[in-house]
Amino acid sequence: MLTDNSLGTPEQLADPNYTPPMAQAVPLGLQHILAMFVSNVTPAIIIAGAAGFGFGSNSPHFGEMIYMIQMSMVFAGIATLIQTVGMGPVGARLPIVQGTSFAFVPIMIPLVAGKGPDAMAAVMGGVLVGGIFHMILGGFIKRIRFAFPPLVTGLVVLMIGLSLIKVGIQYAAGGVPAIGKPEFGSLQNWAVAGVVIVVSLGLKFYTKGIISAAAVLLGILAGYFVAMGLGMVSFNNVGTAAYFAVPMPLHFGLEFTAAAIIGMCAMSFVSAVETVGDVSGICKGGANREATDDEIQGATYADGLGTAVAGLFGGLPNTSFSQNVGLVSMTGVMSRTVVTIGALFLIAAGLIPKIGALITTMPIEVLGGGVIVMFGMVAAAGVSILSDVTWNRRNLLIFAISLSIGLGLQLVPEALQHLSGTWKTLALSGLLPSAVIAIILNLVLPEEM
Repeated sequence: MLTDNSLGTPEQLADPNYTPPMAQAVPLGLQHILAMFVSNVTPAIIIAGAAGFGFGSNSPHFGEMIYMIQMSMVFAGIATLIQTVGMGPVGARLPIVQGTSFAFVPIMIPLVAGKGPDAMAAVMGGVLVGGIFHMILGGFIKRIRFAFPPLVTGLVVLMIGLSLIKVGIQYAAGGVPAIGKPEFGSLQNWAVAGVVIVVSLGLKFYTKGIISAAAVLLGILAGYFVAMGLGMVSFNNVGTAAYFAVPMPLHFGLEFTAAAIIGMCAMSFVSAVETVGDVSGICKGGANREATDDEIQGATYADGLGTAVAGLFGGLPNTSFSQNVGLVSMTGVMSRTVVTIGALFLIAAGLIPKIGALITTMPIEVLGGGVIVMFGMVAAAGVSILSDVTWNRRNLLIFAISLSIGLGLQLVPEALQHLSGTWKTLALSGLLPSAVIAIILNLVLPEEM
């Protein structure tokens, strides 16, 4: 525990409205941002890569990835402020950190695959509508929780992790543009990715406090310096990047397609349920109490509003970050001011394109080592949720059928060659078929077989 008497009394530390001395509040706020930083910018990098203007693509639109990284930071910060400061019924007014959601990535990849920046307009249309739909969910989130027991939520989180693990391996081996070339999967590539994994694990389990919380970030930095020593780092894009830039409304434009809208709205259910869990976990771990209905509703409203606003400026869907639950439990500090300070730093970083450009100097193999750890942890979190399930024959069958169809469609996309348009795009995610099948079977199959 980082908590000590200089931070405040136990009663003060459990109060979201208490502000610790600034000498401690600032580093505590930065700790929240460091713990989520890599996870926050990674979805933008993955989507840019899938669209064909990311790492190693030599695309003339490479600068669009820098912009997306900027927006990930800016709108994670803005969405976090909506949560911590609040606006009327919007916002939980709790130390909740918002960030770009991995849950939507498997939905977005089929939408943009190889289509370049032009495909982003449809994504942004889906993000905007999905965010508005997410806000509407806030009005009755408590009443639909019954449809998302641990069997369903655990399966969905597991599928998110399994969907993304392939991306981690591709990155660690050299990235999609290197597939089919001699350098793909070289010993050097795997050695750099291995450094990230080993250092991340070492720091996570053999250190405490802020170093342990930011283990993946520090592991990536270690891999980055090793890659620099091997001549794998280029700073060409940093010199041409601006020192300051503001978000541009409708940067990618807006296009409303059925596949994007259905996919984003469907995943909003999952994201909303995840937020309920995070709010409950923060209140239990930081203040040893249950979350109120107003806090859960306000958090869900803020999730949706943050996502909708991000979509208008070229950002990706936002959600509450589960890493934050562990941090609040570890520090024992429930102050929303602490997280507000971190959010302001995040916004400031996002307004400086040179920071985004510096992130793009990271070799894809280094990022691969980091995301292998992160995506594995997502899958492991799903397994952890599933441990609460009573594994009778009914639940085993629901899990087996949902996982088999969802994962199978991902592994053999050719099986859908006679399907086209919206339904093919949604089915290829693998995630949506799994989620829909699990929800329907859980609702219609009798409890007793």
